[in-house]
Order: sequence, then C-alpha cells, then structure tokens
Amino acid sequence: MLRIGCHLSSAKGFLAMGKEAVRIGADTFQFFTRNPRGGNAKELDLVDVAAYLEFAESNGIAQIIAHAPYTLNACAKDPGIREFTYRTMCDDLSRLSHIPDAMYNFHPGSHVKQGAEAGIQYIADMLDRIHGHGYGTPILLETMAGKGTEMGRSFEELQSILGRVEDSSSLGVCLDTCHVFDGGYDIVGSLEQVLAEFDAVIGLGRLKAIHLNDSKNGLGSRKDRHEKIGKGEIGLEAFRALVRHPRLKSLPFILETPNDLDGYQREIAVLRGFCT
Repeated sequence: MLRIGCHLSSAKGFLAMGKEAVRIGADTFQFFTRNPRGGNAKELDLVDVAAYLEFAESNGIAQIIAHAPYTLNACAKDPGIREFTYRTMCDDLSRLSHIPDAMYNFHPGSHVKQGAEAGIQYIADMLDRIHGHGYGTPILLETMAGKGTEMGRSFEELQSILGRVEDSSSLGVCLDTCHVFDGGYDIVGSLEQVLAEFDAVIGLGRLKAIHLNDSKNGLGSRKDRHEKIGKGEIGLEAFRALVRHPRLKSLPFILETPNDLDGYQREIAVLRGFCT
C-alpha cells in the first residue's frame, strides 16, 4: 500500500496533524520542528503527544518526518551559526525521542565560498557530535538542487558526507524530486538509470523517504521552485512511475507542493489511484 502524506502545520499540535492527515487520505505526514525561518520551538505538550500516538496507532499513521528549519547551516563559515545549528538539531532530536516512529530531515547547508571540501567536513563533524548523544531518531540528508554554494547537489557529495561520519548507521537520505530534477538527474526519461546511480554511489538502503514535488523549471536548471503534481516540467507520468516502482513503493512519500489541504487531498487521491 502506498504510504503518502503532505506537509502539515504543527501550530495546533500532533493530534491535530494526525486528524488532518486522516481527513485528507494520508497515512504519514511531515511538519517543521519549529518556525522554518525562526529559532525557538514552543514547549512540547506531552499530553498531546500521547494522544497523537494513540490516534496514529488506531488510524495506521506511521513513520512521520520532522523537517529542520531552513535557518540551519551545518557548514556555515561563521562558527556561531554552526553552533546554533548543532544546538537546534540536538533540541529537535531530544523532543523527537517522544515520537518513536519519526525521522528527522535537514538541508545540508551552504558552504558560502569556502569550497565543498570544507562544507563536507563541517557537516560530518557536526553529525559526529550529534551521534555522541545517542539519539534514536534516524537523520536524513536531503538531496538539493544545487543553487549557489548549496551542499547535497549530487549523490557523490552526499556520499562524501556520509563517508566522513564515524558511525553513519542512523543516517539516511530523503530524495526530493524537484531538487534532483533541477540538479540534472533525469527522473522523467531515465528513472531506472538514476536509481541505479543512486544505488551505486550511496546505496538504495540509505533511501528512507521521498519528497514529491513537480518543478517549475527544466532539467538541470538548479532553480528549486516546486510545482503541483503534473503541472510542471516533471509531469504526471513520471510520478506514476515513482510511486509504483518496486524499489520505492514501501517508502513514505511526502508532498511539498504549493497547495492547501484540499489540494493535497486531490493529489493524494490521484497518486493512490496509480497504485490500485
């Protein structure tokens, strides 16, 4: 069965997100751990978390994804920004220890003219520090489109980070369809080749989740502008192939398209229809 959901607002709490997910036909979802452009997180309501966990078990919601805020940059030149990123991620992961079936996704960051080699080392060093705390939540590095000095623009760059981490057993990758397409991976005309390349470079065992986004721009554009499913340059048939692929269909798929809840509900219905 296709596991699919969308990005939901965490403002009303976990139970509210769970109920919204079920209402629109989802069995997973993603949320920001805190304001995506801000810093502090609101106090965790453990009563709400307990109610959500009971609701999730009763309604088949599994393996949700917590998304780190965009303000984090693990490979910034400024050591203060790197320390802020480390402390924020530790706080997020400590909170997520109350939600056993969650994964934590983050953008690797931008090296800002220091060079990719420095960026790779900074990110790996931070992940080593985080691992030392023994958090149990899997951490996912997201594939990126490659704007400017963005890290994670290629499978090789992500593997370079993973390969530098002393113990990478709790690390995985979240593949974003808009990002990889804009980054030059032809998931429209050569999906099998792209997956074979991912497997050869990183290993499909590392692939833990997929962000489903069409793209407003063409292959290799490095723009990162999401579009509704079937309304962009990737097109509906490519998403049919993605959600039906035997090596992907067990993964959680998360819609990050420019939609309201009704729009997400329609997209979920279309994508589920491809798997019936």
